[in-house]
Amino acid sequence: QVQLVESGGGLVQPGGSLRLSCAVSGSSIFSLRGMAWYRQAPGKQREVVATITGGGSTNYADSVRGRFTVSRDNAKKMVYLQMNSLKPEDTAAYYCNTPSIQYNWGQGTQVTVSS
Repeated sequence: QVQLVESGGGLVQPGGSLRLSCAVSGSSIFSLRGMAWYRQAPGKQREVVATITGGGSTNYADSVRGRFTVSRDNAKKMVYLQMNSLKPEDTAAYYCNTPSIQYNWGQGTQVTVSS
């Protein structure tokens, strides 16, 4: 069974940066799988913020394009989200999964952007 473990969240001031990590275990075909970062703010639906294919092609939600960068290390079975120029509206719990949500959700990692 595939497990997803997100980490790297925290409290940061507006304009700051954070790097989130997602460790994927139990997948023998990780390098072939597209992955995605999602976020869910209180009272809102979970939304996709970034996707990356197995080959490294990326796509971003308009709200984060130019500020967030998704990357992956297939050898380590890791997915990363570099978040720069953070805004209060980026405050949410962040999760990783495949674009088709094939795996059970991990616990997520909380990102709070506040002065």
